Amino acid sequence: MALDVLLRLLILAAVASAMPMPGAADPAGAGLAIGFYDKTCPKAEELVLEEMRDIVHEDRTLGPALLRLLFHDCFVRGCDGSIMLKSRSKKGERDAKPMSYSLRGFHEVERIKAKLEDECPLTVSCADIIIMAARDAVYLTNGPRFPVETGRRDGKVSSCVDAENDLAPPNANIVDLKTYFSVKNLSWKDLVVLSGSHTIGRAQCNAFAPDRLYNNSGKGVQDPTLDKAYAPELRERCEPGNEKDETRVDMDPKSPYEFDLSYYRDVLSNRTLFVSDQALLDDKLTRDYVARMAAAESTEEYFHDYAAAMINMGRMEVLTGDNGEIRKICSAYVD
Repeated sequence: MALDVLLRLLILAAVASAMPMPGAADPAGAGLAIGFYDKTCPKAEELVLEEMRDIVHEDRTLGPALLRLLFHDCFVRGCDGSIMLKSRSKKGERDAKPMSYSLRGFHEVERIKAKLEDECPLTVSCADIIIMAARDAVYLTNGPRFPVETGRRDGKVSSCVDAENDLAPPNANIVDLKTYFSVKNLSWKDLVVLSGSHTIGRAQCNAFAPDRLYNNSGKGVQDPTLDKAYAPELRERCEPGNEKDETRVDMDPKSPYEFDLSYYRDVLSNRTLFVSDQALLDDKLTRDYVARMAAAESTEEYFHDYAAAMINMGRMEVLTGDNGEIRKICSAYVD
């Protein structure tokens, strides 16, 4: 059997194992289904991929940006598209600082939404567009293209306080990270697998430099766990004491736009940007997974695990059925 065929079968098996048994209660994902729009908007996923191809071709940094947008949406009030809502009083999720600072991709979600509105008005939710766009962002950087459940509806509430409380900060330790994930019904494995999303994209200096380069634990020193040869490279890019430094640095310098296993090799070599990345080595289960992926000759196991973890995250606190709404414009004002 060809490797690509085997990989597709493994990914489908991972998705199937994450789905509820017929008749079983599934409060985390009730109402979701693969192919939810097959009858009401059969070209939905095709149109999202088509538009994502154009978006990434125009600016390859937007793929990772849209993947990040999904995480910020799902971890705050669930995967309900509320990250898109605007607040005139600057009290929405996208106004949360520093947690939602530098988020991008809002315009691109609206661009995809406009295409879908032309095809099938008031049918496909903003929440589903975000998760389909994120899936395709992974695929378009040579990652897996796995089936995603759809059927979410859009939330009507967006609060910066929720974002500040529910998003793990980049300097979180392993105990805190596991807690942030467990309260969302995600496991240690979801944590270490989804952290691998950092294999693509960039981060601003102000998100990592204070903790990693200049003031670790408030002691005015470099993080002692950071690779001594890598640190000078980062200091050349990031200005000390500048809390507003927006210089962008590749999270995976060797292959920043290739969805591969380099992230895990970077973690194992102490060459990652965030304290939260380094923290994966401080727990036996997550450390063992990092080591296994770092040594892997094939992405097969990781792509299988990533598909299952994305399904798990995509079920968090979703609105389905008569709950929520289907917005014509995703970036509506909440106040």
